[in-house]
Amino acid sequence: MSQICLYLDEDASRGDLIKALRNANIDLITTLEAHNLSCSDLEQLVWATANNKVIYTYNMGDYCRLHTIYMVESREHTGIIVAERQSYSIGEQLRGLQRLVLAISAESIRNQLVFLGTYIRDE
Repeated sequence: MSQICLYLDEDASRGDLIKALRNANIDLITTLEAHNLSCSDLEQLVWATANNKVIYTYNMGDYCRLHTIYMVESREHTGIIVAERQSYSIGEQLRGLQRLVLAISAESIRNQLVFLGTYIRDE
């Protein structure tokens, strides 16, 4: 089973978070690094799927809608992780994403919509 490689959507591409994730050895690429700034959410999901990346986003509404459309149309994607709120601290996001990456393989998250809050716990 392979490890999840994250694709940080524009809204989730905060410098401190990127640095923290990379320091924790979490594989990731940003929309900027992928040269996908200003692409639509659908284009982001298509790119992520074509490149075996799992999207991490704060954009719950649009990505929940896209996930539903994909499931209704029997289309596949490589996974979507949604932070239910933007007020999660960098530490909370880091801990949640670390737990998620350890708990779920790239194969298991395919076609799944996962909420980060499930993996954020007080210690």
